[in-house]
Amino acid sequence: MVTAPSPPELTTVGSRFAVVHEGHEVRRYDGLAPDTDHDIEGFSFRTLAEPGELVATFATVNDVHFGEVECGVIDGSDIGPTFRSPPGAEPYPEVMNRAAIAEIARAPFDAVVVKGDLTSNGRQAEYDAFLAAYEPPFGDRLTVVRGNHESYNHAGFASDPHQEVVLAGVTLAVIDTSVDGATAGTVTADQLAWLDELGARADRPVLVFGHHHLGDPGSREKADRTFGIDLDASAALVATVARRPALRGYFAGHTHRNRVRRFAPTGDVPWVEVACVKDYPGAWAEYRVHEGGILQIVHRISSPEALAWTEQTRHMYAGLYHDYAFGSLVDRCFLIPVHASA
Repeated sequence: MVTAPSPPELTTVGSRFAVVHEGHEVRRYDGLAPDTDHDIEGFSFRTLAEPGELVATFATVNDVHFGEVECGVIDGSDIGPTFRSPPGAEPYPEVMNRAAIAEIARAPFDAVVVKGDLTSNGRQAEYDAFLAAYEPPFGDRLTVVRGNHESYNHAGFASDPHQEVVLAGVTLAVIDTSVDGATAGTVTADQLAWLDELGARADRPVLVFGHHHLGDPGSREKADRTFGIDLDASAALVATVARRPALRGYFAGHTHRNRVRRFAPTGDVPWVEVACVKDYPGAWAEYRVHEGGILQIVHRISSPEALAWTEQTRHMYAGLYHDYAFGSLVDRCFLIPVHASA
């Protein structure tokens, strides 16, 4: 398959830096002023604000897929192209995860959350490989929950219904949205009651993390109605967030894309999906907790080996994957308000 060279892309914008990727090249611009308009390499953008003192930081990854050997496969379709690691080469999930871990480990994050699809087939050996990669660098800072690749295969590990991680300035509420034997997800009545109680007693903003994205009956995309959290549970989750102003965002993986949606009942609360680690664009997300707001900053994994892989896999699904998975800059990097808008 012959493809044209990738054009320059403004991948990431933080409060004081920006990153441009062009194929295998990475150009980072540091020392920028926060909350200021900039023009770099023909890209016009505004850096994120720094709303008050920085009090905590944490990182997330999702869809790491230890044990996977081929990507781009859709059951019942031959749309292609699909990709495998070359014979004798290190498996691509290990290449991508090692690079993601190295980037995250360079910063002293207070917590690291892995929100599902830890494995390809829900096998214990795959989960052991995941733990061998993630536990040594992050230790007790690591919080893990399963995704559909585990639950579909009836794997019981990482299936805590809910976990609470308290940091300075923010609480992380991690829920297991998976359903045994199913690809789609749900949120149970017990989980909703736990979130409601947490939102009622919270003395700081609460961000909610799970594997599956919110279902939306009004969406034209079938995946928004049948592939994420079921529609009844999604409506109940929206109602819970609307009722509890301390609940300030929901963050998922599962779709392998960067996307933010907002819904009328929850106002400025973002309903977020972050792209996968294991193929294009190869991503992890940084969260910077300030007194007056929280920044989400999505990073593209940028080791030479990772970029070599993701520059291939950007062409999956008849070349449509890039536009689907990458999202817009405002889907990747944005300010999460910590107080509900009037």
